[in-house]
Amino acid sequence: ELPESWADMQEPLLEGMCFTLKYLGMTLVEKPKGEDMAAAAIRRIVATARVGARKFQKVILTVSPRGISLQDADTKEMVENISIYRISYCTTDKLQNKVFAYVAQSQDSGTLECHAFLSPKKKIAQAVTLTVAQAFQMALDLWEAAHAGR
Repeated sequence: ELPESWADMQEPLLEGMCFTLKYLGMTLVEKPKGEDMAAAAIRRIVATARVGARKFQKVILTVSPRGISLQDADTKEMVENISIYRISYCTTDKLQNKVFAYVAQSQDSGTLECHAFLSPKKKIAQAVTLTVAQAFQMALDLWEAAHAGR
């Protein structure tokens, strides 16, 4: 349960806000941002996810001003750490409103990847998106504060 004023709370975000989601998959995209690009990428991921009868990996997605980290919910093993500076876009899909997705540049290949996650409720998908937006703002504020003294 998120308190009503959760959007104003900065302390938990510095530590990292955790969300338990199901990882739907990834697809390559050509543009770093845009609603149409994201909606098309999410459609591809969801269509592919529906075809495969496998169980989705349950992950703990942690959002902080450093970025997004993904941990396997069962094994607690770290899956990936994405720097906030590599993330170019995040959204809750309009049609698939329980789906949260972000676009990031791959550390290895430099390609743009759209990763999609299924949340238990529409409100949670929106909360993840808002939290990532807050993390961006906080990272920018921290960066500006660090460079203001120069």
